[in-house]
Amino acid sequence: MQATEGRVVYMGTGRRKSAVARVRLVPGNGQLTINGKPGDLYLQFNPEYLSATRAPLETLGLEGEYDILVNAHGGGLTGQADAVRLGVARALCQLDPDNRKPLKTEGYLTRDPRAKERKKYGLRKARKAPQFSKR
Repeated sequence: MQATEGRVVYMGTGRRKSAVARVRLVPGNGQLTINGKPGDLYLQFNPEYLSATRAPLETLGLEGEYDILVNAHGGGLTGQADAVRLGVARALCQLDPDNRKPLKTEGYLTRDPRAKERKKYGLRKARKAPQFSKR
């Protein structure tokens, strides 16, 4: 929690794949801003990404009470949207420790450990082998 210019700011960091999102929750009217752009424009109006970023707030019934300000880098839109969701959930835990239990049961506080598997030598990708030729 930080107080800047008389406003209380709750912070949380989310990670997914190679994406990192630094999230700030500021009392407001429910606007989502990612890297200085409106959230719906940044996430290309994809309803799946947009609902994922707001899911922790909807679970607690706080949809229109906080603005979400995000600095995101790395990865693609899927990874960044899920990173924002984790960051929002962590910031909500700072806001009130009682928020932890409902967010935990929904799985919003779990960092998704899945990442791209590394490529192995002799293969085209992590597991895709070149075509087998008998002769």
